[in-house]
Amino acid sequence: MTIWEKMYIPAIAKGMGITFSHIFKKNPTIQFPEKTRPFSPVFRGLHILNRDEEGRENCTACGLCAVACPAEAITMEAAERLPGEEHLYREEKYAAKYEINMLRCIFCGFCEDACPKDAIYLSESFMPSDYLRSQFIYKKEDLLIPDPKEDPEAYKKALGNRASQKKQKD
Repeated sequence: MTIWEKMYIPAIAKGMGITFSHIFKKNPTIQFPEKTRPFSPVFRGLHILNRDEEGRENCTACGLCAVACPAEAITMEAAERLPGEEHLYREEKYAAKYEINMLRCIFCGFCEDACPKDAIYLSESFMPSDYLRSQFIYKKEDLLIPDPKEDPEAYKKALGNRASQKKQKD
């Protein structure tokens, strides 16, 4: 090793060159509240329980989503539809209780794949933060998409790009 190399001057110069080259590059940080970055088309966010165009719930409480969930985050209880409730539920059976423990969920999308009625899907919004564990157990009322008859704008917004993706598949 030469005296020049023993003083580490070439290594220091090389390191300083790399440091100074980063000064002129674009800053990768995004100022979040003002700007948002685009998500991947395969991003999996919060769960949504879907309704049909008439506002009836798609879920038939078959339990396939709960069985497919590797984290066992989904629990449900089935109930029979009563006479006069045809406008609320599509099938004779419906989910009287439907809960997802978001602290256990790993956002794998298996529940979405297992559902034969397209009743549950993962939306394009991400999970909000909270301080209480109980706030992360989402009940059926928290998961249901807005009624398309009562609030069509909120329904389309909650559906997101899913409507256009569905038309492309059909």
